[in-house]
Amino acid sequence: MKMNYFVVGTNDMDAATQFYDSLFANIGINQVLATDRMVYWQNEHFTFAIAIPFDKQPATNGNGTMVGFDVGSAENVKKLYNAVIELGGTCEGEPKERGPVFSAYTRDLDKNKISFYTR
Repeated sequence: MKMNYFVVGTNDMDAATQFYDSLFANIGINQVLATDRMVYWQNEHFTFAIAIPFDKQPATNGNGTMVGFDVGSAENVKKLYNAVIELGGTCEGEPKERGPVFSAYTRDLDKNKISFYTR
């Protein structure tokens, strides 16, 4: 079994789209579709999307929920961590070795938690 897709909610589609377009620029995750409610990015391994919740209630970040991206190198972990901070996201754990992985933890503009790691 492998992960197919992951969706996080947003309350500001334009800001979230700009955030993820900039974050994913030049790393092989490309925007493939946008509707009035969802925007999708994809590579050969998975799909990631942002969405205005279907029930039209405010999007909230889940306590304990996290999206993890294996980005292939410590250099990429640092690069993406720095990009999140520059784009207005926040730090949840600076890049460093944590057990068997090198990782960093961040939050996007809607406070969704994102981890970048490499083994």
